[in-house]
This record gives sequence, C-alpha cells and structure tokens, in this order.
Amino acid sequence: MVMVVGETSMELDQCFQMMMMKMEGVSIKEWKDIPVELLMRILSLVDDRNVIAASGVCCGWRDAISLGLTRLRLSWCNNNMNSLVLSLAPKFIKLQTLILRQDNPQLEDNAVEAIANHCHELQELDLSKSLRLTDRSLYALAHGCPNLTKLNLSACTSFSDKAIAYLTTFCRNLKVLNLCGCVNAVSDYTLEAIGNNCNQMQSLNLGWCEKISDDGVMSLAYGCPDLRTLDLCGCVLITDESVVALADWCVHLRSLGLYYCRNITDRAMYSLAQSGVKNKPGGQWKSSAKKSKFDEEGLRSLNISQCTALTPSAVQAVCDTFPALHTCSGRHSLVMSGCLNLTSVHCACILQAHRSVPHSAH
Repeated sequence: MVMVVGETSMELDQCFQMMMMKMEGVSIKEWKDIPVELLMRILSLVDDRNVIAASGVCCGWRDAISLGLTRLRLSWCNNNMNSLVLSLAPKFIKLQTLILRQDNPQLEDNAVEAIANHCHELQELDLSKSLRLTDRSLYALAHGCPNLTKLNLSACTSFSDKAIAYLTTFCRNLKVLNLCGCVNAVSDYTLEAIGNNCNQMQSLNLGWCEKISDDGVMSLAYGCPDLRTLDLCGCVLITDESVVALADWCVHLRSLGLYYCRNITDRAMYSLAQSGVKNKPGGQWKSSAKKSKFDEEGLRSLNISQCTALTPSAVQAVCDTFPALHTCSGRHSLVMSGCLNLTSVHCACILQAHRSVPHSAH
C-alpha cells in the first residue's frame, strides 16, 4: 500500500501543477487549500487506485471523496477484493456505479451486504463471475439498493430463481440485466417475475439458460414491451412461439440472439418480417427521412447461427424488411454461421454494389 500511496502522490502532484498553471488569482499553495470541487476534478484525472489512496490522506479528503465519488471500478484488484469492498463501502456512500467484475472469484456475501447497507444510491452494479455469492447477496441488494437500473450477474452460478424473482419485486427500475450462464437462476418462474415487476426492461441477456421455455419468454414479451435487446443463445427449449410473441409485443426490439435455438423455423422469421412491415410509418416509406428513421429503429442485429431448420426465403424476407441487417463483409449484423443452406441470403448492399459496377459493352 505504501508503494501505491507513493505513486499516487506523484500523479496527484502532476495533476496539481497542471491545474495551478491554468488558474490565476487563486491563492492555493498546498493540497489542503484545495476546494472540494477542484479536488474532485483533479481526482477525475487519475485512476481508481489513486482515488482510494487519496481518500486516506486526511479527514478532509476522506469526507470530500466520500460525498463526491459516484463511480468506482475495482476489477483491477486481483487479490483481497472482498476485504477492499468491506473497507470502502462505508466510506463511499454516494456511489452510483460500482464495477466488481473478477477474473478469479473473490467476492463473498458479506461484501455485497456491506454495499447494500451503505450504498443506497447505487444504480449500476457489475458482479459478473462472482461464483462465491449466494442468494444472501440478492436478498440484501433487494432491500438496500432498490434504485438499481443496471445489474450484471453473468456467470454467477449459485443463485436460485426464487432469489432473482425476489430481487425484481424491489428493484422495479431495472432496465439492463445480464443473467448469461446463470443456469440455476433463470427459469420460466424468473421470466414471469421480470415481466410482472420490471416493465422498463430494455436489455436482457439469457444466454445458455437452458431451463427456459416458450412460457417464460411469452411472459417476458407481454410484460416488457420496451425490450430492445434480448439474447436467447443456447436456450434450446424455445420454439417459434417465443419469437412470435416477441414480434407481436416488443415493437422496439433492435437485437435478438437465437444462436443454437434449433427449434426455430421459418414461421419465426416471417413473424419478424411481418412485424417490421406492420410497424413501418404509414405502412411504407414515403421519404428518405422516414426511411432513415426506420433504419435506425428497426431490427439491427440478428444471430441465427446453427438454426439449421431455416430456409433462404424466410431469412431473406427478414433481411429485406430491416435494411440495418447486413450480410456484407465488415458489417455482419445478420449472423448465420453454421447455416450452409443460407449462403444465398444477402443484404441490400450486395445489390447496390452490383448496380455501381459499370457493365462492359458486348
């Protein structure tokens, strides 16, 4: 820690000199003379390790940082992250964003409980790869951090579906939720709870949550009409019914991942295409301005890799309906890996490129 403080002193001194060069007529000769607003501005120029070290310099700095710091990232901490969170949570009570992504699982329930007990204004929390956490953490967050809007729990394999459902009854402002790989935590019961409680949901990652079926996805579609991004990769039980429900109810859907959903057939593709036609302004494009607006609002990303039951005509209908879907090199927003029978599907760029090539005289 001594080395960190030493490095911090050097970096802060450099920032101090830079700031003083830009200020004239202000009597600031030492660090202790710096106003709180200026201190926070200087600290915004250094990394989070230095901010933490600076908070231990004196009581004045500690109090200023405690009240002024709203964002903290601790993913750089490869050892003793749990102890670090336990010591920092009571200090940084105004945090709105906290990133605790780990390469090696370190966090335990008591650290998350400390966050819930002190950081009541938290809006964004990343706990991805926290393999040691249990339902205790989610129950604590439900009561202590009801203002959460963005939560990343990807690869947290010890949570139950009941705990996730409980969390949604308190954190009703959730808009972004990543549950990728949370096999035990995501079931139809979970999706029903999200649909009932989190009506503002815009982005949901359910990748490799193999327990969910059409019933869960339909509950989600009915309850979350503002859904923009949904990843269902590896959800092997879902069928066309799920996609039909999403096409009918989630009119703002921009990105849909169906990788390895091998029960998906042409019916799902045609339902997406029909929803696009239905939601076009005036039923058709009447001006370039309207076309541009629809390009921006329509489906922009679709992954149907390994969906081997699909035929070229159905996928081409989707591609034709949504101009933002591309198959051309460098812009692959329509991903069809492993679907050898779909090689003839092309986006509008192919036709435009063909028209631009001058034809030689015969």
